[in-house]
Amino acid sequence: MRIDKLLANMGYGTRKEVKSLLKGGGVRVNNEPVKSPKTHVDPEKEHVTVMGKTVEYRKYIYLMLNKPGDVLSATEDPHDLTVIDILQPEDQIFEPFPVGRLDKDTEGLLLLTNDGQLAHRLTSPKKDVGKTYFAVIDGEVTEEDVRSFSKGVELDDGYVTKPAELTILKSSNESEIELTITEGKFHQVKRMFEAVGKHVTYLKRVKMGDLPLDEELDLGEYRELSDKELEYLLTITNLQD
Repeated sequence: MRIDKLLANMGYGTRKEVKSLLKGGGVRVNNEPVKSPKTHVDPEKEHVTVMGKTVEYRKYIYLMLNKPGDVLSATEDPHDLTVIDILQPEDQIFEPFPVGRLDKDTEGLLLLTNDGQLAHRLTSPKKDVGKTYFAVIDGEVTEEDVRSFSKGVELDDGYVTKPAELTILKSSNESEIELTITEGKFHQVKRMFEAVGKHVTYLKRVKMGDLPLDEELDLGEYRELSDKELEYLLTITNLQD
């Protein structure tokens, strides 16, 4: 990795600011001064310091966001606010991206990372990582719906979903439910209920596998995953050493 990219990614300024830092002689690699921004270093093996302080290298970032219902699960958009736009600059420099997606009007648990391998495995249908949603439904959800969902329902395009676990929390003209699915088709939760003649009026993802949304996170707030949470995700995706 080029030294200017490393320092910029670790928050030492823009590429232009980093070049000035290098020219000033404040950067050393294995205690040798480095002034060329094109110098290649291995931050996992070589000791890099800036003004005498060790650069703590991080390759990956893992974030849990409580996504608001008015931002896109995307890295950029010319018109709408994205989940990346609401991150702090020191986290944006790692160039994270959302793991899967939530519809713009859907709230709740969204993971962001720059670890492509983990993201791919978490969203792969082959891994059967469950995603659990809380939803408010316009219409009375019945035990017949529970049985239908457990077998898989046919969507409007003819696709039959994988079996899903539907739990009725409140059954009335405005029902409340939890639904766990292991795939992520476009608007899947909404389309599953449409298939049984009902309409989703509110949707929030509350869990991925057994990783719950941190209830202390307000809408739009995020934090880094704990070591225990990350270890769990690596374990269920078979990425743990």
